[in-house]
Parts: sequence; structure tokens; C-alpha cells
Amino acid sequence: MNFIFISPYFPHTYWQFCNRLRRNGVNVLGIGDASYDSLEQSLKESLTEYYRVDSLENYDEVYRAVAYFAFHYGKPDWLESNNEYWLEQDARLRTDFHITTGIQADEISSWKHKSGMKPVYQKAKIPTARCHAVSTITAARKFIRENGGYPVIAKPDVGVGASNTWKLENDADLSAFFQEKPEVPYLIEEFVEGDIFSYDAVVDSQCKPLFESMTAWPPSIADIVNHDLDLAYYVAAAVPAPLRKLGRAALKAFNVRSRFVHLEFFRLTKARKGLGEVGDYVALEVNMRPAGGYTPDMMNFAHSTDVYQIWADMVTADQRLLPDSKDHHWCVYAGRKDWFEYVHTHEEILEKYGSRIVMCERMPELMWATMGNQMYTAHAASEEDALEFIRFIQERR
Repeated sequence: MNFIFISPYFPHTYWQFCNRLRRNGVNVLGIGDASYDSLEQSLKESLTEYYRVDSLENYDEVYRAVAYFAFHYGKPDWLESNNEYWLEQDARLRTDFHITTGIQADEISSWKHKSGMKPVYQKAKIPTARCHAVSTITAARKFIRENGGYPVIAKPDVGVGASNTWKLENDADLSAFFQEKPEVPYLIEEFVEGDIFSYDAVVDSQCKPLFESMTAWPPSIADIVNHDLDLAYYVAAAVPAPLRKLGRAALKAFNVRSRFVHLEFFRLTKARKGLGEVGDYVALEVNMRPAGGYTPDMMNFAHSTDVYQIWADMVTADQRLLPDSKDHHWCVYAGRKDWFEYVHTHEEILEKYGSRIVMCERMPELMWATMGNQMYTAHAASEEDALEFIRFIQERR
């Protein structure tokens, strides 16, 4: 089997996807714009060959790299990046090279466009916030008036994370938004008061989840980006039944096959007419790739498993071969930013939590704005224990 992995070095733990494929006897063929010498040794050892391009943004260059591999190794069986940024290019390459193991270029819209997700949710009867495709300020005012008034959220129709997202509190904010927004398609969405939880799954070719997990995200990524907050989140020991039900319904509605996915939901903290009561889950958006950062590793720690191997077995055998462990925990992440002053020193953190810390490292510059400069990840016995860990790590002077 020939598997072409686009940008296999970011995040740096993605070498483990390549490693598990290699263990399963796969030719893992990497394409990226980083130099070969800059790759971690563990990644180099996992790749059969690496093809460097000047820019992954240059489709012709990447196309030629795939063609090179096809000529030297035979027709590619899979092509994947597991990265949100490259999903559309991945789909185009699959279509151009007739690789049928992933989504094609003419199917990707409902995966990338938030406006395309809404009809899929509605057809599956999964509650989701109502939205308006931004056209004129008059039409926006009408939508806001008919759907509960201010505040509302304005967000790019296509976007990763919470960049360029606006919270509009009144008409003055709306006017400022229309004057300053970038020249890209935007949606205005009713404001939902809730905490963000994700349903994460490795899915086989029949839309069946082989692995399921839940991650809680307090506070929201939007707040972290817009208000320069510290990121903290945790992977739970189990998936609540209501979230599992909606997550599986979303997998079928979006026809998710042979992928690792990250589906985001609100859990309402305030009842919303037409959406649900406090504690109900409301769909936010789908991300057809693993959760960001080191979340796959946190899933491993929480569930005492190896999601990289589960994913690789899905690729090569279309089934789960690793048994489900009964040793489940909570796993919690807390990041700190160098420009803030904290109550507890690094040494105090290690003294208090050292035996429970499973990851402790500096973050790459690209992740500083969201994940912080320094991260601590630890086992926790409960949600309350996880929240106490966060408080201790991030308490500021």
C-alpha cells in the first residue's frame, strides 16, 4: 500500500501517524516544504521517501510530487494530511489522481463551508444555530431582529479556529463590522450561550466509529484568541450518551468514511428557543481531521490506548484491532504565556503534580497565540480534579 502524507511534520507528533502506518507495512511517502534535514529522526525513520517542494501552497509543485511517487512506487492508495488547512487541496489531489479512499473535490464544500454544514445538520435533525450569509446591512438587521436580537456572532464562512470572528452587541458594532470586515464571505449566526465540547472519532469505511472520545474546551478558542487568555481543556474519561448519539448521527449525515474527525458542539448553559434547554447539545461545526495540538496524545493518556495505531489499522484493515482498555482517566492541558506573571513557578508545578504530568514542553511559535508558550498536561481523577489543575497552573498575580 502506498500512502502519501502531506506535511507530516506538523504538528510534530504527527510522525506517529506515519510510524504506525510503517509498522503496518505501508510505504509512507511524505511531501512538505520543510527541508529533509529539519525533520525529526523519528519521522525520517517512518518515511519510505520524502519529497520537498518550495511551497505546499503551489498546487503544481505538489501535483508533480504526487506524480513522482506514482511513477516510482505505483498508484497511490491513500493521500491525506490530517490537517484542516490542506483539506481542499487533499481532495483536489485525490480527484486528479483517482484516489478513491477519501473525499473528492466536488464533495468538500459541506466539510469546509459553515454555510454548507447547516443544511446537513437540519436534514439530520441535529439542532444548530441559525445563520445568515452576509449580504447587506439591511438584510443582516432583519435576520438579527427575527432571531432573538443581539448579540450575534460574525464569522468567516471558511476558516480555521476563531480568527476574524466578531461578537456584535448592537447596531454600532454591526456598522463597524460592515466597514472593517475582510473581503471574504461571512456568516452572521445567532449567539448561543454554552460551553464547547467535541465528539472525536476514528471512523471506518461504513461510517462506524472505531474509537470515540469527548473533549471539553473552557474557555472557547474564540475568547482565547480575541482576549489573549490562557488555553485550558481536558479529555474526559467517557463520552456522555447524548453527545455520542448526536456525534454518530453527524457521522452518517456528513457521510464520514475512513477518517479521524473532530466535531464541535455547544452544551447550552442557557435555554434557547428552537435549540434546546440547559444541558442540551447544539452542533457548532465539523472538522474532518484530528483535534488540534496534542489532543490525540491526550486521548491516548485518557483512554490508555493508541489512537495513532487505531487510525493506521483503520487505513490498512478497516477495523479496530486494539482492544478497548478499561483503564480510563481524565487528561487535562493548561498553557501559560510568557508575557503574564503567574502565582506558581514552574518548579512548584513540578513538585505538586510531577508524578501525574505526562507532557511538559515549550510550544512552537505558530501555536503561541492559542496554546501558550509553555504547556503542562497531566492525568486527573475527575472533572473537579482537572479544573483544580488548571486553576493552579494558570493563577496569575
